[in-house]
Amino acid sequence: MELFAGLVDWSKVPLQFGLVGLAFFLCSLIGMERQFQHKSAGIRTHALVGLGSSVFTLISVEGFVGLAEYHVTRDPSRISAQIVSGIGFLGAGVIFVNRDVVRGLTTAASIWLAAAIGMACGAGLLPLAMFATVLHFVAVLVIAPLARLIPRAGERSTVAVTYEDGRGVLRQVLAEAAALGCETTLSSTKTATTDGTRMVRAEMRFRSGPALRDVMAQLADVPGVVGVELAGRNDEL
Repeated sequence: MELFAGLVDWSKVPLQFGLVGLAFFLCSLIGMERQFQHKSAGIRTHALVGLGSSVFTLISVEGFVGLAEYHVTRDPSRISAQIVSGIGFLGAGVIFVNRDVVRGLTTAASIWLAAAIGMACGAGLLPLAMFATVLHFVAVLVIAPLARLIPRAGERSTVAVTYEDGRGVLRQVLAEAAALGCETTLSSTKTATTDGTRMVRAEMRFRSGPALRDVMAQLADVPGVVGVELAGRNDEL
């Protein structure tokens, strides 16, 4: 203990531990929401991002105070700037694209926010950190459901999905649409035989979820689907 007596200001240690602990707690709350939504980055990722950002910020603010006696110019913002750019690479790891459909943006943004909350805790801006955490839950639990109620171009259009009968394709199509966040209404089905194969043409309407063209692209990849087309006007794509 005597060895570190001159290096550590023990009077500040409880405050530093408290700041780091609060960052860990607040970012864990965000991670719990993401994990509940079955996202790739959950409690551990968000907790560690907030923890690391808080520690880096404390190092930036407190770690080089002793250099003042050597007349060295300190710039605490340099480490903070590197945190922001470094977290961008981590967030990019949870974003992926499949046939022009982008997924993971919200989780990437939550990781970015977790870093900001950790930095705010490390800088001692506790009200700001807690308010940002509350706004995260407002965004995902209040604004997101309201956004699904906003009408989108082409959402009232009817999409015709043609598939092979007797293979459970319709069930897979509806499951894929639900996974995309769409509310699906099955308007009608027609059965026909083509080259000895029994085919079904199902007309559906989709509400909420991604853009209609993205939904159609995903449904076209379902095994057994032989065609997906817009039964309404083509300019609504």
